[in-house]
Amino acid sequence: MRFTETALTGAYLIDPEPHGDDRGFFARMLCVDELAAHGLGMDIVQVNISYSAEAGTLRGLHYQAPPHAEAKMIRCTRGAIFDVMVDLRPDSPTYRQWVGTECSAENRRLAYVPEGCAHGFLTLTSDTEVLYPVTARYTPRAERGLRYDDPALAIDWPAPIRVVSDKDRAWPLCPLTTPTNRL
Repeated sequence: MRFTETALTGAYLIDPEPHGDDRGFFARMLCVDELAAHGLGMDIVQVNISYSAEAGTLRGLHYQAPPHAEAKMIRCTRGAIFDVMVDLRPDSPTYRQWVGTECSAENRRLAYVPEGCAHGFLTLTSDTEVLYPVTARYTPRAERGLRYDDPALAIDWPAPIRVVSDKDRAWPLCPLTTPTNRL
């Protein structure tokens, strides 16, 4: 597994290193020892799958408040997404910044979203599936979100947004005024 640090503290992109032969290939998607070597943890308690029928479907930006904060490992298993993380950790040097990257079935890239970061994605193709293990159980009372179109975040979504749930449209704007980043 190849780990690439993002502009957000503790957030990584992880690319599998395939080992191939005439049958195809084998690669690790998750290895707790390799994660630990980068200071990351992944005690999985739940695995989620998301399916979106249409390109331009936006999901997020979601997170869970402490003590139910969760880390996530995002993998697009069909289609392609533009994956976004926003740092909401007040003590982080990258507080209030965001990064985004393309994850697809073709590139097999994973995004490690640390606790304390909001997460969302925009589907770039129709019939897209995303699989993501998480480190905390879904707890409705801890559910929080940010508006995907918040001008203070100024996320540079790479394609038109066509489908958004009422719930994701209703998240409040946040008082962010610091610069943003894009990977």
